[in-house]
Amino acid sequence: MDLDSQKRAAAAGALEFVRAGMRLGLGTGSTARHFVELLGERVRGGLDVVAVPTSRATKADAERCGIPLSTLDETPELDLTVDGADEVAPDLSLIKGGGGALLGEKIVAGASARMIVIADASKCVEALGRFPLPVEVAPFGFEATRRAMQRALAGVQPPCPLTLRRNQDGHAFVTDGGHWIIDAAFGRIADARAVAQALATVPGVMEHGLFIGLAEMAIIAGPDGIRTFERP
Repeated sequence: MDLDSQKRAAAAGALEFVRAGMRLGLGTGSTARHFVELLGERVRGGLDVVAVPTSRATKADAERCGIPLSTLDETPELDLTVDGADEVAPDLSLIKGGGGALLGEKIVAGASARMIVIADASKCVEALGRFPLPVEVAPFGFEATRRAMQRALAGVQPPCPLTLRRNQDGHAFVTDGGHWIIDAAFGRIADARAVAQALATVPGVMEHGLFIGLAEMAIIAGPDGIRTFERP
């Protein structure tokens, strides 16, 4: 299977866990988009579900596919969220946010009884950090926040570049929530929990892309087929 076929195969594997009447969280990104499309096919065939999207992009995809949508205000408790990841560690801790939707993704995952992560095999790593960690920050006081991040991280990680994410036109990338993103190029994260705790102390940090203890299962598709992992 090529890479796109692997992503679709992982998404199809997650669809097996969807039941009629479920309240679903829909993730963001290229692999999650496959799940939305496959779910839409099931909905058009009569499957009765309601879904909460994690981003404007996913909302548009779900509407196009005919999936009934809700919000967390209307449906604050979800049965299952299916989402992709930029990196998946053996304990199912994740790095997410490459698409810029980490805040919505984490809120929806936290409101769900269960989270399944779907990915192609290239996303599996022994230790998180090869993919730069997205950190969503308020535009106000950006430079002060970036320096505070450097100080907070100094005790748990070697220094690394903290880079403002920009669009192709050179302007700052803006999230659905109106925030900016700093990409932290750690290379390798020795202690993901310590990094998460350090970032949580910084005023101006809205959220970070470390998803720890949220995913219960990973469905990973590779050239030789699908493997399923559950959190230890």
